[in-house]
Amino acid sequence: MSFRPSARQLEYFLALSETGHFGRAAERCNVSQPTLSSQFKLLEDQLGVALLDRGAGDISLTPAGEALLPLAHQAIETLDEIVAAANARIGNLGGLVRLGVAPTFGPYFMPHILPRLKDTFPDLELYIREERPAQLLPDLQTGALDCVLCPAPLASDRVESEIICSEELLLAVPSDHPLAGLSSVPLDALRGERLLTLGRGHRLYEDGQLLAQQSGAVFRADYEGTSLDALRQMVSIGMGLALFPAGYIASEFGKETRVLLKSIDGFAMKRDIALGWRKASARRPHYQIILDISRRTAADMAVPGIRAAAR
Repeated sequence: MSFRPSARQLEYFLALSETGHFGRAAERCNVSQPTLSSQFKLLEDQLGVALLDRGAGDISLTPAGEALLPLAHQAIETLDEIVAAANARIGNLGGLVRLGVAPTFGPYFMPHILPRLKDTFPDLELYIREERPAQLLPDLQTGALDCVLCPAPLASDRVESEIICSEELLLAVPSDHPLAGLSSVPLDALRGERLLTLGRGHRLYEDGQLLAQQSGAVFRADYEGTSLDALRQMVSIGMGLALFPAGYIASEFGKETRVLLKSIDGFAMKRDIALGWRKASARRPHYQIILDISRRTAADMAVPGIRAAAR
């Protein structure tokens, strides 16, 4: 029989292509670096081609590596679907589910849904990874993640998604700002104001851009926060104004006195949160279960500004 790469060898190849570094790839695959290096070298020897250019620092794909990478993704995804199809036949939500979550929503939602999932499906193993929405979608498409929880839309013809809930966004202003005394802020009152946001790849970056375009606010892309906490601190010291989602507000603004929250007249201040998965996935019935539990959880949280979608 001719040589066939093992699933583990292909996983090493994918990890190397995504991290660009042997040490980080080994850490992701939970093996030692010598083990990964030797097995990957064996893969190259058996295939008869070099898949990577190895420099003094990071590594890069050779033309052969670029050509074989989509096939490696497809092979691993197919193996995952074989397991998923078997699990789907059982009719129960169990086994490993790799869930990607947006950091502006996941940390404030997962503590509510995780106990429900674990109590209802004790055999479920849930691997959770926080990542910017701009990275969650490609990771879902390539099979690195099974499903994702993030702001809609998920723009891909390979991905199916359904809305879990809508979430209001409110404008944060320093407590000593001239706008702080208003019950709500007229859209044109933001003209010339500095608007801060999270970095590129976050959906809040796009929300901030839209608000700046409609109001005449100055969009400060050079003052990008690395987290919602950092963004709140930037607002508190007068660096500018920013948008915050309802889940974060309910979790973190309880004792905040330096920053006040305002609605904006004439601006649709909400976003939809969706659960997405690959259309071809055999585990669609399982993701529908997670979707239903997510919607019930969003409703039961009773957080002001979060409204569950109809089931």
